[in-house]
This record gives sequence, C-alpha cells and structure tokens, in this order.
Amino acid sequence: MGSPISNVRPDPDKVLADIADYVCNVEITSDEAYETARYCLIDTLGCGLEALGYPACTKLLGPIVPGTIVPDGAKVPGTQFQLDPVQAAFNIGAMVRWLDFNDTWLAAEWGHPSDNLGGILAVADHLSRKALSSGKKPLVMKDVLTAMIKAHEIQGVIALENAFNRVGLDHVVLVKVASAAVCTRLMGGSREEVIDAVSQAFVDGQSLRTYRHAPNTGSRKSWAAGDATSRAVRLALFTMKGEMGIPGVLTAKGWGFYDALFRGKEFAFQRQYGSYVMEQVLFKISFPAEFHSQTAVECAMQLHGRLKELGRTTDDIKAISIRTHEAAVRIIDKKGPLSNPADRDHCIQYMVAVPLIFGRLTAADYEDRVASDPRIDALRDRITCTEDPQFTKDYHDPEKRSIANGITVEFNDGTKLKEVVIEYPIGHRRRRSEGMPVLVEKFRTNLARRFPPKQQRAILDISVDRSRLEAMPVHEYVDMFVI
Repeated sequence: MGSPISNVRPDPDKVLADIADYVCNVEITSDEAYETARYCLIDTLGCGLEALGYPACTKLLGPIVPGTIVPDGAKVPGTQFQLDPVQAAFNIGAMVRWLDFNDTWLAAEWGHPSDNLGGILAVADHLSRKALSSGKKPLVMKDVLTAMIKAHEIQGVIALENAFNRVGLDHVVLVKVASAAVCTRLMGGSREEVIDAVSQAFVDGQSLRTYRHAPNTGSRKSWAAGDATSRAVRLALFTMKGEMGIPGVLTAKGWGFYDALFRGKEFAFQRQYGSYVMEQVLFKISFPAEFHSQTAVECAMQLHGRLKELGRTTDDIKAISIRTHEAAVRIIDKKGPLSNPADRDHCIQYMVAVPLIFGRLTAADYEDRVASDPRIDALRDRITCTEDPQFTKDYHDPEKRSIANGITVEFNDGTKLKEVVIEYPIGHRRRRSEGMPVLVEKFRTNLARRFPPKQQRAILDISVDRSRLEAMPVHEYVDMFVI
C-alpha cells in the first residue's frame, strides 16, 4: 500500500512569494524606467486609438449588455464607454493589442508587456472615481506608471529563461500573472492577497498558441491579451473579497502547473525583479509587424529606395535571401496561402514583400484589399530564410538583445545588391535618442485619428510633461480621452 497523501497545507511557492515581495515592498527608483514608462503609456494608448478604426476590433468592445453604464466605472479611451473594471480591462487590452503595434519583449518567451495596461488603467481609473465619490484622494498617474514598470518586470523576467511556447502555451499567461499581481496591489491588497491572486492566475486554464500558428492563425491573437488582463482583474477582485489562494499551485506533484503544463520543469530565473524590463523594452515605432521582422522591414525599406535609384522593380528580382535568427525562422517563416490579416502580420515574407513593392508597411497593408495584389505572393515565393547562429546568439545575449536581419537581393540577370543588415530596430534601447521623437509623432498621428485639434493638443501637452503627468489624478487623464 502507498503512503497516505499529506494534507498539510504548504507554504506559498517561492515564485509566488517573490512576486508578492517585489510588488509590495520594492520601490522603483530608476529615472530611466519612469521616463520609458511614460513613453510606453502614450504609445500603448495611441495603438488603441488606431485600432478603433477597425470594425473587427470595435465589434468586440463595449458593455456585455448594450447601453449599460457603470457608476464610478472605468472609461475606455477614445470611446464613450464607462464599464466595470473587468470589462473595461478587456476593451482597453483588446484595443492596444489589435494591430500588433505596441511594445515587445523578446527572450525565451515573447510577449507584449504593455498588454497589462488594460487591467492597470481600468482598475486605477475605477478606484480613482470611487475614491472621489467618497471624498477620498484618487490615484495619480505615477501610480499607473509604477504598476506598468512592475508588470513589465514580472512578465519579462519570467520570460527570460522560461519558454511557454515550447510547451504549446501562449505568452498571455504572463499577462494574466503580472496583471493579477499589480492590480491586486492597486486595490490595496496585502502581500498575502497578492500571493493568492497570482496563484489563481497560474491555476487558471491557460491559452494554447494554436491561434498564432499556421494553419490556424486567426484574430483571437488580437484579443487574447485583453482577455488575459481582464481575467486577472476578475481574479484580483475575487481575492479582495476573501477568496483563498492555492499556495502550491506550481509545485504540487501531479496537479501543479509544473507537472501538468510545464513538462515537470521548474521555472528558471536569470535575475531578480527590478526595473530592467521597462528600461530594455522594445517599441514598435515605424511598422505594425511581428517584432522578429522589424529590422527586416527596415532593410526592405532601404532596398526599396535602392531599387528606385536603379530604375528597377520587384519584377526584376530573381531571389531574396533573409539571414535571420532562430526565433524568426520558427515563428514567422511561412510559405503558402495567408488567409487573414492576423496570418499576414506573422509572415516575414509578406512583411518584406510589401515595403519592397510599395515603400511602406501599415496596418491597412494586411487587409484583403492590399493582400490581393498578385505581386505580393509572387515575390513571397522568391524569398527564403536562413538562420545565422551568430544572430541567434546575439538575440539571447542580455547585453545585446539584438533582433538582427540581413537581406540580399539577386536580380534576374545574376547581379546582386550588397546585403543590407540591421541588428537593432529603431525601437531598441540602443536607439532611444533616435526613436523617441518618432514615437511621439506616432502618438500625435494616432490622437489625430480620434480627436479634434484642441483635444489633441491638451492630451499631448500633459503627456510629454512627466512631472505634470505623474501628479495628475488618473480619472482626469482618462477623461481627456473621452469623445
């Protein structure tokens, strides 16, 4: 006979405790982290505003029951919706992720840490309005920036050494975990309550990556993070009502996350939590493209100009070779038909072909109207990818974190253009001084999509002034985005 199972409740798993200690006890002192978080805030909101021009996105937004308005509810930027924080988190999260244009983190696991803004902003806005209605002090935007830094850090540090994609799980599990931690703390949760909420996020059913990969790529990848950050808010609310946690959620034999979903392997960690991820985060500034292709698109834009100088077109091209890193080959190297925009923005051949032909790559270029141009698929068929081991090594090097691509064009007459190689995209930390003015222009453009000039100027003025922004009550800032 086997030994009886011990019913002694374990101490919380160390991973849970470390997250809670960080969220509750660590003060963020990095000026660079706060400055980067401010840029991240405006870029993320701008991405959401641009997505409001796409009916495929807006059809999912609003209250569950049409016409519902929630007193002291969170407002959804760029709309007239005022919703409960769970539904508002979904709305904001879906908007900012829809066009694959917000920030990115690349490591053993990939993801988009600003996806957490859905939960953070919804909770902070709701709490501020609730406090105001009861005569208390509202939260200020520095609280939002702090929560963003910590959510970025939780998601990014776990992702450094732990490849959820290798076991078929989608990276939005980390959005759920990070959002649950920081949103519980925003609600006033204690260390123990943060542990409980994070345990609920891990024990929750996790999304498969099926919708991100051929031949099943689809639009769920555009709202999956909104769903995750929204679910995190719900779990945080349950916890704050006294719902118990699951202390051994990761390590329980047979039933825990490690055994059930991570092939028995425990998480590995490269570094302690601080402000590293926000400082190092990658911005998608120029192109709404899966990040492993960002430098490839930059290369293609340069080559488009070179073709024009030579009086040539893509019809003159016999073959194109892309020298890239392993993750790009595994994720976005695609042959065959592409069935929808979500499929196209995860195909490096498509994302190179469009700028070579048109000299641009915008969100609209993934839609059927542009994709039906026969020149695109004809050129895709002539593009091949090859891994460069050094590019892969530099991609994983914590001191470099490059995302290199090199493109060589061969013409029908046998001549070739000199290879164009770019190691670091414009959104990389090494190109901050070059990239941030362009990011602000991107925000300015996105404001103009939704608001009249006076409102645009008011939002921009406060958003570029960090001291004023940090001191501003959350609900007042969000109110500036109401139409």
